[in-house]
This record gives sequence, C-alpha cells and structure tokens, in this order.
Amino acid sequence: MTERHDVAILGAGIAGSILASVLARNGAKVLLLDAGSHPRFAIGESTIPYTSVLLKVVAARYGVPEIAHLSSFSSVRKNVTGACGVKRNFGFVYQREGQAQRPDEVNQFVIPKMLHTENHFFRQDIDAYMTYTAVRYGAVLRQNTRVEEIDIDGSGVTLNAAGGQKFLARYVVDASGHRSPVAERFGLRETPTRFRHHSRSLFTHMVNVTPYDEVMRNPEAYGNPSPWHQGTLHHVFDGGWLWVIPFDNTKDGTNPLVSVGLTLDPRRHPRPDGPPQQEFDDFLRRFPDIAPQFRNARPVREWVSTGRLQYSATGTVGDRYCVTAHAAGFIDALYSRGMTNTLEVVNVLAHRLLDAIRDDDFSRERFALVEQLEQRLLDANDDLVHSSFTAFRDYDLWNAVFRVWAISTVLGTFGLQTAYDRLRRSGDVQPLLELENAKYLGSPFPTHDATNELLRASTALSDQVEDGTLDPQEASRRIFGLLGEADFLPPPLQLARPENHFFHATPPRMARTAAWARTKAPAHIAGTITGAMSSFAREHVPGRG
Repeated sequence: MTERHDVAILGAGIAGSILASVLARNGAKVLLLDAGSHPRFAIGESTIPYTSVLLKVVAARYGVPEIAHLSSFSSVRKNVTGACGVKRNFGFVYQREGQAQRPDEVNQFVIPKMLHTENHFFRQDIDAYMTYTAVRYGAVLRQNTRVEEIDIDGSGVTLNAAGGQKFLARYVVDASGHRSPVAERFGLRETPTRFRHHSRSLFTHMVNVTPYDEVMRNPEAYGNPSPWHQGTLHHVFDGGWLWVIPFDNTKDGTNPLVSVGLTLDPRRHPRPDGPPQQEFDDFLRRFPDIAPQFRNARPVREWVSTGRLQYSATGTVGDRYCVTAHAAGFIDALYSRGMTNTLEVVNVLAHRLLDAIRDDDFSRERFALVEQLEQRLLDANDDLVHSSFTAFRDYDLWNAVFRVWAISTVLGTFGLQTAYDRLRRSGDVQPLLELENAKYLGSPFPTHDATNELLRASTALSDQVEDGTLDPQEASRRIFGLLGEADFLPPPLQLARPENHFFHATPPRMARTAAWARTKAPAHIAGTITGAMSSFAREHVPGRG
C-alpha cells in the first residue's frame, strides 16, 4: 500500500480496535494491522465497575456508542453477543493445601445493584465486534499481516511486513502484546523488569466445570450473599490463585465454556517438567475442596503455560510512536486491571493523537503524559498485586488487604462516574482533564489523599511481612487499625470489622451511606459519594437522566 495513513495501529485486539474505532470515528485515516485474525482466543475476560464506567466515558467523549454497548451485561447481551457470562460478584475463597476449606475464610464483593451488572467477556466475540466497528467507521483492516521492520524518520513511519508489503503512516501505536515490534525496534524492554511481583500462569477454557456452590461441604455455613457461580471466583492460597470465570451462568446464554487459570509464584511453585494438564491435576490433588469442581471438567483447547508474566518498558512513547496495553507491560490478571489500564490510556492518547493529526506535530513531548500514565498504572498494579500475594500466605492478612483494594476501587469508580456524569449531561471534559493531571496518577482513586495514604501504608506493611521483619498477624492488626481510623469509609459498609467478610452494598446500606455522605462525611469524600450515587440513579431511573 502506498496510501499514507494518519495512524497505523499494530494489534487488532480490544486495545487496538477500540483506539481504531475512536480515531476513525473522529476523521482520522487509520490502518489496523494484525499478525493473526479473528475470531481468536484471548484472556482478560472479567470486567470491574471502574472499567465499565471508562467504557462509557470513552464512548461519550469520542462519539462511539458501540463502545458503551460493552459497559453492562444487559447491553452486551442485547447488542453484541449471547456468549458472555454475567458477573454479580468478586468471590475469594481461601484454601489451605491438604485441608478442608474453612467457611469463615472467605470474602465476597457483591457489585451494588445501583451499578450496572458486570461481564465475563468471551473475548473472541468482543474483540471481533470492536474490530469490525473500527472498519465500519472507516479503518482499513489487514489481518494475517506480520510487521517485520519499522523505520521512523522526520517525515513519517514505514512498516514492512512479511511478503514484501509496505505501509506508510504518520504515527504508529503498538498494541500488539509482549512481542511488540516497536519495543524490539527501539530496545524498550526493561531487562530485568523493575516489577517486584513474580508469577507464571497456565490457563484454558473448559466444559463441565461444576459450580462451587454445588460442591461446598457445608453451604449453609457460609452465608455468602451472592452465589459464587454468579461471579468471578478466585481460589486463593499461599503462593498463588486459581480463577474460575463462567460464561455458562445465565439461563439464556449460548456458551457452555468456563475460563480456568492457575497463577503461581514460581519462586514458591517452580514450573515442573511435564504437560500443563499434569501440573493442574497434581495441583487439584493437593487441594481437596477445589478438586470437586473439576471432577468432570475437560479442556476444549490446548493449555497455555507461561514463564514469568511480568515485563516492562523503559519508555512507551517517542517521536511518532507509542507502545500501549500489553505491548507496554504486564503484571498479573488478579483484580482484572488489564482492560482498565488499556482504556485509561486510550482515553488520554486519543485526543492527543487527534490534535497531533490536525497540527501535523507528532513529537514525543505531546505524548509525555501518556507515558507517565502508563508507567504509573503498571507500578500501582505491581504494588497492589505484590502485596496481595504476600497476604495470601496468611488469611488474616489477606482479609485486611482485600478491604484496602475494595474501598479504593469503589471510591475510584465513584470519582470517575462523577466526571462521566458531567460529560454525559453537558459535554464538559474538564473533570476528565483534571483526572489526567491528578496527584496520584495511576492509582485506583488518583485524586484522594487519604485513600492513597491507606494504599501506601498497606503496601509498606505487606513489604515488611515479605522481608520477614513483621508478623502477618501484626500487619493485619495494623491495617484494620488504619481502616478503623479512616474517616472516609462509609460506616454502613462495615469494612473495618474483620468478622464481616462480605462487601455487600444492599439498597438499604446504600441509602444509609447516602445519608452519611450528606450529613457526616468529611468534605473531601462527601461530594464524590453523593455525586456518583445521584449519577447512577439518573442512569437507572427513566426521565431522570
């Protein structure tokens, strides 16, 4: 091709296809190149409320309603595919090797009904949908096209692909993954990675996975407010965690599959010789209350078994290029931050690219904040996951760290929803620009001092446990002490009580939280809570939007 595009995007996964849709919808000439083709398997299947609000933000800010179709289970089912599962909760069940599971060692975060219900994305359908959305808006798609050489000079970008194909662009965004051609071309991989967290993974899709609700020894002893099978189930244990993400958990669903993955610290659980199925079977034999879920399960595709998952980049932007999403770095699937980080970057990159196209100025300086955001998102996720894996060695410590994550993601979601409400109702992007320049860029709640002080304190205490200078029980007591002193935690949610294992924001509790926010909450959090709750109500109640 001799036609010169404004932006060439490498990788037609969810990151590249959403960015391509945004740019093409707003008049840019976009080339979307992918070494493979759709449909195809991909991980990153579980959404969180913050991700869904970001989907609405990007859709409204850039005029792409198809992106908003991904923001709730009902809209995915109506507009995209029947192959996705519903997500009503995050479930965490603590397991001990060789022992029966203890009913008082569980945690569950039930997604409040005032928020939209989350999704288990069947990625081959979701990614294909967004790719063809980009094409419908005018992007040029070339699948099965592997870029082998990249040349960037003052006039633009030349991409040479296998088979002698040549493509020209003014700028290139690499969202292709770990084997990023741009990262390789400019030597961007950080070796060794700066990330502290260590994990490896093996994963597949299965059929005939039994819901955990049906195999618990004493189901009446648990009291979990939402069925485990109605959400993303995490079996957590010393040195790792196992995910169970069902696509088959709705009556009218069309997909019998369940995503299953085992993530392990290789320093505690070295990778053995032999096939992944054998390792998985050996793992099940050591955990008697996980094994019954998989008694009849069979994989429907080959297992993927990885080495260490963590990698990073020394930089992510340069003159006429940006590496993003999994091309920039990766931590771990825990807490489902991958899609969130991707959308955060799309949101700040897209308007800068559109301005650069208009001004014909693609200098690195214009995209400096994009790099800063990408790196801080990864560093914040590294801190959170590293602390969590440390906490997995002792339930009491995990019980404390779980709450720090929960409140940070809830309040962060509320803050973003408030900004989205301004955008939706008046077109005002100023609150979004303020988030781009927030004090704690990359944090789940980047504008709030107290939340970030709590996150830092929890990380520091977990680090002391990791290096052997603090007992896990003492670390747990100190974190619960900090939670008890935090004046920004809504009292009706009872997060400072160790014996309350469920984050369950029922409508009565949310009503009491709203009353607290109006009358007793400190000023630095009252507006965030009341603004977000009013915004969610306007979305749900006809005539109030």
